[in-house]
Amino acid sequence: MEYVALVPAPPLDRFVDDIYYLTGVPRHRRMNVPPMPSAHLFINLGEPARMWDSDPSVPPGVLADGVFMGVWTRRFVFEYPARVRLVGVHFKPWGMAPFVGMPADELRDRWAPVDDVWQRSVERIRDRAGEDAPNAGTLRILEQELRSRLAAAPAHGLELVRYTARRLAVAHGAVPIGALTDAAGVSVNHLATLFKSHVGVTPKRVARIYRFARLIHAVDDCRPVDWARLAHRAGYFDQAHLSREFKDFTGHTPTGYLDLRRRFPAEPGFPPDRGPMPAE
Repeated sequence: MEYVALVPAPPLDRFVDDIYYLTGVPRHRRMNVPPMPSAHLFINLGEPARMWDSDPSVPPGVLADGVFMGVWTRRFVFEYPARVRLVGVHFKPWGMAPFVGMPADELRDRWAPVDDVWQRSVERIRDRAGEDAPNAGTLRILEQELRSRLAAAPAHGLELVRYTARRLAVAHGAVPIGALTDAAGVSVNHLATLFKSHVGVTPKRVARIYRFARLIHAVDDCRPVDWARLAHRAGYFDQAHLSREFKDFTGHTPTGYLDLRRRFPAEPGFPPDRGPMPAE
């Protein structure tokens, strides 16, 4: 598949990592997606995709038009159609809040149809994108939509959340929550409340996700892996702590994941393979 990305200009870049276009025939139809430090918007321009939550009590979803997905704290499975054509947005963990007009915790660990959030917008976006629109033009259409939806003034507490979450991002989660609250001059409970409103999860959970993302991106399946060294570098207490987190977030043990990646290597320079892995 081809992945074309656009980093939007200010002020969108404060909230969005990239706007992307994904097209082509997937190497693997079903992907196991662990928690990652981002929220998402998907607009499907082709055949429907399907999604399964790792919680068996949650009904499967069908991505026929478009969905918002908040920050996820558990893995899910995404099944591409035989041929993919979609545009999407990778929001920073706090980035979806000023575009959707609802508390972020209402979108935590769930997918919501775009038209439930942006009423009567998917058909208009798809019509503007057209069947043969060039990649860059399609990305600009979605960028314009985001600009039109960006709240004129930041919601209460969003700038504080953005500041503290960026510290977690830079440190890959290795910042004590007490240090964040001391620097911000607020209580642990107050910061947790703001994070739930604008990110959907607590600062502690965001730190865990950043820490895991650093770990999984550091695994080189072409070389022997020193799990104890990676555990220390990523900020885990010990290798047993790493193993529990790995199993919780991926469904695999570290060695099981490494075996999977050696059989199905990630495609170099292809962001959708960074973190997500083939679902057997």
